Amino acid sequence: MIRAFSYNEFLFLLSAVQWTLALSAIAFVGGATVGLFIALARTSEIKAVRLAATGYIQLFQGTPLLMQLFLVFFGATVLGFDLNPWAAAALGLTLNASAFLGEIWRGCIQSVPRGQWEAASALGLRYPGLMRYVILPQAVKVAVPPTVGFLVQLIKSTSLAAIIGFTELTRAGQIVNNATFQPFLVFGIVAALYFAMCWPLSLLSARLERRYAVATR
Repeated sequence: MIRAFSYNEFLFLLSAVQWTLALSAIAFVGGATVGLFIALARTSEIKAVRLAATGYIQLFQGTPLLMQLFLVFFGATVLGFDLNPWAAAALGLTLNASAFLGEIWRGCIQSVPRGQWEAASALGLRYPGLMRYVILPQAVKVAVPPTVGFLVQLIKSTSLAAIIGFTELTRAGQIVNNATFQPFLVFGIVAALYFAMCWPLSLLSARLERRYAVATR
């Protein structure tokens, strides 16, 4: 039975925002943790470690996120694991985010002038100390704007979790539309809610980028 779009449907869409934000937060924290190791591996002095990290990045950047979510969700069952849509979406997005953040941060690490690397090496610092005390503190300032910018992309990417049955904002929109058959209204509201989440972060990213540009002149 078709029903009219009402305040209850709007509240249902609004409540789904929390799951979009929760999934984004988990994927971002997990991706940042793994991504840091990937970035360090990409700049490692050991060739095998660099090659392994490069392969990891190329694998996840070279394949669609939707396919990755399918492989995690359905592949877990084949391997004997029972992953619910929430866990599968979180794992798939974490792996994808770690590859992109790892490559972003690799570029930020390598943007530190070579003179800094050489000076630290001349002082006898080995790779762990070189990164901890000299390179990473400088790379962090460069990394903040693109990292915030990537978070915007990650929030929008959570919409693909609807395909494997996770009820975030896009899936909630599909459910409401199936009940009301008012796609323009329903998905217009969904788009507005995504915009409300992403626009402040986009402004923050642009502001941080301008501030860094001024600081480095």
